[in-house]
Amino acid sequence: MKRTLLILLFFAYSISQAQELSITGSVKDDSNQPLAGATILLKTIENDTLIKATISNIEGVFLMENLKLNSYKLEISSIGYAKFEKQFELKKTTNLGEISMTQSEETLDEVLVEAEKPIVQVLADKTVFNVENTLNTTGTNAFELLRKAPGVLIDNSGGIIVEGKAGVQIYINDKPSVLRGDDLQSFLKGLQADDIASLEIITQPSSKYDAAGNAGIINIKLKKNKSLGTNGNMNSSLTIGDYARINNGLSFNNREKGHNLYGSYSNRFGKSTNYLYLLRQQNGIEFDAKTNSIFDSNSNNFRIGYDFFASDKSTIGAIVQTNFNNFFSDNNSRTPIRQIGETSFDSILIANNRSHTISKNLSTNLNYRYSDTLGRSLNIDLDYGKYDRDGNAFQPNIYYGSDEMEILNQNITRQLTPTNIDVWTAKTDFETNFLNGKLASGFKFSNVVTDNNFQFYDIENSVESLNKDRSNRFEYRENINAGYINFNKKWTKWSFQGGLRVEQTISEGNLRSVQNNQNQTVKRNYTNLFPSGGFTYQLNRINQFAINYSRRIERPNYQSLNPFEYKIDELSYRRGNPFLQPQYTNNFKLSHTYKYKFTTSLSYSHVSDFFAQITEAEGERRNYIMERNIANQKVWNLGISWPFKLQEWWNVYVSLNGSTNSYKSDNPDFQPISQETLSFYAQNTIALPAEISMEISGWYSSPTVWGGTYQTKALGSLNLAFQKKFLDENLSAKIAMNDILYTAPWRGNTRYGNLYIQGQGGSDSRNIVFSLSYNFGSQQIKKARDRKTGLEDESSRIQ
Repeated sequence: MKRTLLILLFFAYSISQAQELSITGSVKDDSNQPLAGATILLKTIENDTLIKATISNIEGVFLMENLKLNSYKLEISSIGYAKFEKQFELKKTTNLGEISMTQSEETLDEVLVEAEKPIVQVLADKTVFNVENTLNTTGTNAFELLRKAPGVLIDNSGGIIVEGKAGVQIYINDKPSVLRGDDLQSFLKGLQADDIASLEIITQPSSKYDAAGNAGIINIKLKKNKSLGTNGNMNSSLTIGDYARINNGLSFNNREKGHNLYGSYSNRFGKSTNYLYLLRQQNGIEFDAKTNSIFDSNSNNFRIGYDFFASDKSTIGAIVQTNFNNFFSDNNSRTPIRQIGETSFDSILIANNRSHTISKNLSTNLNYRYSDTLGRSLNIDLDYGKYDRDGNAFQPNIYYGSDEMEILNQNITRQLTPTNIDVWTAKTDFETNFLNGKLASGFKFSNVVTDNNFQFYDIENSVESLNKDRSNRFEYRENINAGYINFNKKWTKWSFQGGLRVEQTISEGNLRSVQNNQNQTVKRNYTNLFPSGGFTYQLNRINQFAINYSRRIERPNYQSLNPFEYKIDELSYRRGNPFLQPQYTNNFKLSHTYKYKFTTSLSYSHVSDFFAQITEAEGERRNYIMERNIANQKVWNLGISWPFKLQEWWNVYVSLNGSTNSYKSDNPDFQPISQETLSFYAQNTIALPAEISMEISGWYSSPTVWGGTYQTKALGSLNLAFQKKFLDENLSAKIAMNDILYTAPWRGNTRYGNLYIQGQGGSDSRNIVFSLSYNFGSQQIKKARDRKTGLEDESSRIQ
């Protein structure tokens, strides 16, 4: 049946092409590498009339369609190369094959387009990490992939740090993700690296972007194919750590002249492990908590989109995305308790907790794009997202005597935590030529409603009763209205980009409980201005300088504002802070690029009202974690990135970042911290005999700071991968070994007031992965990057 369908699609495609002719080819430089960005002109020989114009893509490939029988002249030009000309008579659809360009002997002061597709591309406004060009993505997912991106670190809680700063906004195909926190991690872990084309690290976003994100934006670009006809990819990987788990993915694309239908599905099934050891000293008592966890996740992600090309200038599109995650957690915790200095234990707390969480996310988008030949474009997006999460945690806390035979007392509880969040957004962007530059402006309106219902049950003799004193309901509404203007212009060697964004935030949080709580209602209404801008100077063909500035905001996650408690165990819990204020960042960055490969950057950031992760003592034995605006942060960062070739068969990429973090607070309980951190990532891609590729990569981070209070030790990872392609390179088989030396687990300590914690934790990061990936269908044009939608910024703050 499948073969019959493919044959019918092939004949349908062939018949449709019989009515029109096309020309395709591949542009190479003098070292036989793909030449991207070459200008291709097709003219008639008779009167030199221009018929078609295009540029070669990143693989050097170009395509011209809808042509008639005629005699043509093809002209190909690229800065730094002599012009190529070819005359021919077009009688049928023609593949011109590989076209080699030769370097020009003329001296040019213009930008030289690099032909080779590097692992990392440093552009004027962002750094692009080309995932498709690295082998060690084998069987990995989007979350693990972030560790390998230049200038990016993952801290011990799964937080993402860029150039020494936390507060990164994750975008999916140019728009903010719906999820945040644990749910964002679950989504990213279910998204296979094979489905990702590139990661874009935007540390100085312009006013066109939402102002949220102290450290900027990481934009995950998913693959999308522009080949006519039907094509796609199937992939599957098996990861073997402490347990086995599997990732599967399927993507397809059906593109015709008037429309494009595309979609993808990915999943993640199986178990993983985690451990967390916390040695806490408080009020003369020592708590040596050791928790070992087994996570069983069933994650499913589905995306389908449709574009209708109403005309050469107008496109109407729609996208539906869903995410479903069924998550089980078994946490076995043992906490011996004793007086500091004593050798015997007073008691031992055993808390073998079980939790089950079901999260469902749906986002929809309607979009319209207009673009004409006069430089004018209009984009309109209407989005709606719905997020539901149901949590059920069973927590038996049993205190034993020192021999673990006698039960001293017990406290058995259950917490039900349903959460519902609805997000509506509307956004418009307009761009036009102005004063020999580009002027852009736009508006955005968003509305968010969250409902968090915390139900706490005491269990005695297997009978559950609602504890109203410890149960509550938190409702939060937020409306953000924004507008921006942005202008960019280029002169001979200079380019300028500058803009201003204004955002008004109106919010109200209401806590319902039987307790008389002063935090029951919190209202806010504030307006902020966010300027941004920068200059780029092209000294000559191999040296480029840039200086940029931007002001950013990081609003609290919705759950961070919720004052009810999330119990970690009987003695430790997390509490929200309804009075948590936004934190603001001023970013300055100076960078230099040499030969469009070797990049050096120096940045400085000042964060006011930093979200510090404070662990405070409560009473004699309990402690809680809460985010508080308790300090200001200063960050200096020096970054170096360099892709280079040692031999024709050996490519190397190196990324190095050195940062200094310092925190200052007027609170006497906050211990002032200053920490220098060095982070390093290196990747070697080696071509072996029998057309086998090998990749050796690794990352390292020296001691750093988490949450402004936790000083962590050095950690890193060494990885090895091999790849072999079959069936005309349509089938790829890969094997990867991750964290070979098992150096990824973290260690650290924190002190606040009279409380001190020494901790360590990790997962089954040392594993082996087997992966297969198969491309099917029409492959006339190589896969190309494209943008489509996720949802808006406000919904990205969901935890």
